[in-house]
This record gives sequence, C-alpha cells and structure tokens, in this order.
Amino acid sequence: MALHYRKKTGLVEQHYSPKAKAWSKPQVVYRTKMDACQGIELREANGTVGVIADFGLYCYDGEPPRRSLALVGTGSMRDWDVDVTADFDGWRKVVVDGNGKRVTFSRKSWAGRWSVVWKMGDGYSGKKTAP
Repeated sequence: MALHYRKKTGLVEQHYSPKAKAWSKPQVVYRTKMDACQGIELREANGTVGVIADFGLYCYDGEPPRRSLALVGTGSMRDWDVDVTADFDGWRKVVVDGNGKRVTFSRKSWAGRWSVVWKMGDGYSGKKTAP
C-alpha cells in the first residue's frame, strides 16, 4: 500500500494486487486544497489499516494542522472511514489491534489526553479528554 499527499487534491491511496500483479489506480481518500503536513503514519493488522494524516496552511513548514485525520481502511481499501478533527495539533499514535477489529488514535500532551476509537461495524467513538 502507498499513501501520499497530492498538491491541491488531498490524500491519495494505491495498493498492489498480487492477483492482478499491478497497482490500483490512485484513489483520493480525503479531498482538500489545504497544504499537506509532514509525514503520514500508517499501521496494519489482519487487513485493517489505520492512518494519521494532517493538513493546514503552511503546515509543511511546521505550522500546526488545521485538519487532523484518523482514517481506517479495510478489505479492498476502496472504502475508508475518515474522522476529521479541526484545529487540533494532530494524532500522535495509531494502534491496530491484532485482529484488526479495533483501531485507537491517541495524543498525550501537557494539556491532557485525547483519543478516538474505531470499531469494525460501529465506526468511530467520540473524542475524549482525560482529566
């Protein structure tokens, strides 16, 4: 699987099919004209992929993101569940449980803890701040 930022388009995914012996056509999984931030975090287990990606004005230069994405793809990777958090300094960690049925996105800082959980069949839970 390959994920990359495409200028003035957003986040694009391609995956290799051993059966077809070819890469899929590029698919936009999140469309935006915002600038891409640095890096894409990706974790996989049992066919479930969890991804962190961020966008914002001048984000590639170190400005904080305006949109922080928690994405989950399963199966054929044609359909993605996307959770967007506005004006958030970005998710820092993504964990995909071994069975691929639960993905946790989290961030810890001096200001608190945040997490969002995706469960197969249920989608995303709400964002939570720890005391």
